[in-house]
Formats: sequence, structure tokens, C-alpha cells
Amino acid sequence: MPEMNMLKAINAALDTAMATDDKVICFGEDVGVFGGVFRATSHLQEKYGRDRCFNTPLVEQGIIGFANGLAAQGSRPVAEIQFADYIFPAFDQIVNETAKFRYRSGDLFNVGGLTIRAPYGGGISGGLYHSQSPEAYFAHTPGLKVVVPRNPHQAKGLLLGAIRDPNPVLFFEPKRLYRASVGEVPEEDYQLPLGEAEVIKEGDDITLLAWGAQMEMVEKAAELAEKEGISCEIIDLRTIVPWDVDTVAESVLKTGRLLVTHEAPLTGGFAGEIAATIQQRCFLYLESPIARVTGLDTPFPLTLEKEYMPDHLKIFEAIKQSIDY
Repeated sequence: MPEMNMLKAINAALDTAMATDDKVICFGEDVGVFGGVFRATSHLQEKYGRDRCFNTPLVEQGIIGFANGLAAQGSRPVAEIQFADYIFPAFDQIVNETAKFRYRSGDLFNVGGLTIRAPYGGGISGGLYHSQSPEAYFAHTPGLKVVVPRNPHQAKGLLLGAIRDPNPVLFFEPKRLYRASVGEVPEEDYQLPLGEAEVIKEGDDITLLAWGAQMEMVEKAAELAEKEGISCEIIDLRTIVPWDVDTVAESVLKTGRLLVTHEAPLTGGFAGEIAATIQQRCFLYLESPIARVTGLDTPFPLTLEKEYMPDHLKIFEAIKQSIDY
């Protein structure tokens, strides 16, 4: 298998989807000849023409409104929001239109073919308007799926799964891994299932749960913990909505401990939902309180980004506290 970085894997997924289904259309700010600000759509306009890969005005609400209309008429639009931080002008379209089309019509019409791509997260010195992790906002909205890949192989398979899913999907891409994460990716067409977590490493003492770029931090923290004789089970959630409760609960029933980490702020972060559900399912088996290692309850800082980020050292300290409780 060829090696690709995450950007090339996403580009390969879009290429595959457009080649196998002429209803797939890509659009967003500068995605045409320019290939988007990160070049994720490079050469797609050359290959498939301006009717299937094109630029839009700098109006996020318009991008998603246009995508809703296309999807309602049977197309499979893949709309790019240049940064996840820019998605909020389109919040009404996503929450009150995209998520509710099928429900309000009794499935007489829907926008199930819609995928919204957005680079999210910190680690690139992007400051407060280019570093946010907004997945929890959309996890609160019935009718949407929310997916986050951790590496190139996952990115291609999950994106193809999202584009072909019969529900609207928000696909958040960890931008600090776009070029930093490199791995083998099959050239052929393949899909990974949405709604299924993946157990990356089995262990006995504590379950570590994350998604996207935080998986790298979790793996580094687990290496430090192993040197102290702590056996960590590592799970990549992959899909925030619907999230795989059974896989996580099964792991916690075995280990008796759970640590959840994400870049988004603590208050209202999706780790809180996970903690509430797992304590209900596994209460009598827990050996310590469920731990959350997250971003801070502040706007994302520029000069203090390293202090803000929930890195492997913070996770390692939380692991030890959980074990010693």
C-alpha cells in the first residue's frame, strides 16, 4: 500500500467518491483551482470539471443552504467549511434545516446525502479563530452524525463511509495532522463503519478514550504509564454521534477506570456525556471517578497554546491519579 499523509488520503477519498458516483459534488471557499486553503481538493476540478468541483462565495450559511438544496434534490454534496471555527454562521442551516429535513417531512424528502467537511482543533498556532473544536455543539442535535478520523487510513475509509451514509454527516478533520500524520492507505475503494469505536490497544488497568488528534496524545501517555507498570486500554471513538456505548462500557467493566480527553473546553464538552452514560452503565465496577482531560474554559489562546492543550503529560498525570485514587 502507498504511504499518504492525511490530506492526500482525504483527497483520495473525494476522488474515489466522485469517480464512482456522479451525484457527488464538492464545493466551498477556494476549493476549485486552488484546492482549498489546505489543498484537500487539489486537482479534482481538473478531473471532474467546474460543475462538480467549484468555489463558492465566502458565505458559510449560503454554502450549507445550497448544500441542503442539492441534497434534497438527490445529489451527494460534500461541502467544505474552510475552518471549523467558521461554521457558526451556518449553525441555523445545519441545526434547523439539515438535521430536521427527514423528521419534519416524514421522510418524504431528506438531505441524507450531505457531508460537511471542516478542519478543526489546535496545534498550529492559529489562535482563537482557527483552533476550536466544536463537535459537542452538533452532538446535541438529533439528526446529524459527527465523525472524526485519527490518521490517513481512517480518514479515507470514514470519509467514504460518511459520503455514502443515508444521513447528513459532519466530518471534522484534525488539521494539525494533515501533513504530520503519514501511513499506509489502500488505493482501492473501502469504507469504515460509522458509529463503531476501535480498540487500538488492549489493557487491564484503565481505559483511555479519545478521538482525532488526541489519539496521538493518548498513545504517548500510555507509553509513559506502561513504564510505571500501568496497563492501558486505548479506544478511538471515531464517531461522536452515534457513539459506541457498548464498546466503551465493555472496556470499563474490565478495567474499572476511564479517562476521556478532548481538545474542546471542559464545560459542556462531549466527555461529560460519555462520563454520565458510563457511570450509569458501569457504576458498581468503577474503581475511581471518571477522569476528563480537556482544553480550558477560556477562548483558545495564541501565546499560551501549549498551556491550553491537553497534552500527553497532563493525561499521564491524570492516569496516575486515577490509579492511585
